[in-house]
Amino acid sequence: MQEVFDFLKQCGTYYLATTEGDQPRVRPFGTVDIFEGKLYIQTGKVKDVSKQIQQNPKVELCAFGKGKWLRVSGRLVRDDRIEAKEHMLAAYPSLQKTYSAADDNTEALYFEDATAKFYSFTSETEEIHF
Repeated sequence: MQEVFDFLKQCGTYYLATTEGDQPRVRPFGTVDIFEGKLYIQTGKVKDVSKQIQQNPKVELCAFGKGKWLRVSGRLVRDDRIEAKEHMLAAYPSLQKTYSAADDNTEALYFEDATAKFYSFTSETEEIHF
């Protein structure tokens, strides 16, 4: 999981895919954190992406950097604990202008039953489960 985290941090931006009914939705994301041995992302509960995840927690993200790309698929689980939100916001101080660990909007989500695959044109696919 650390390799996945490091790659996403290095890329800076990754793309998260959800579904809305039968319509796929993809948008850029930039938050990623490891907390208590789990890979987390963050958003706001008022956003459509949050509503889509709560309706169908199966998601996939994709990132590209240094000639490799990464796809992570799994289920996102909401963690409403203050500690999880604080940990994420500490890693992204700029978000503290918009989000607070104590508000009812900040949403920390961790991957469950995730499969990460690293791809390139020059090496074999590497698969990691967490």
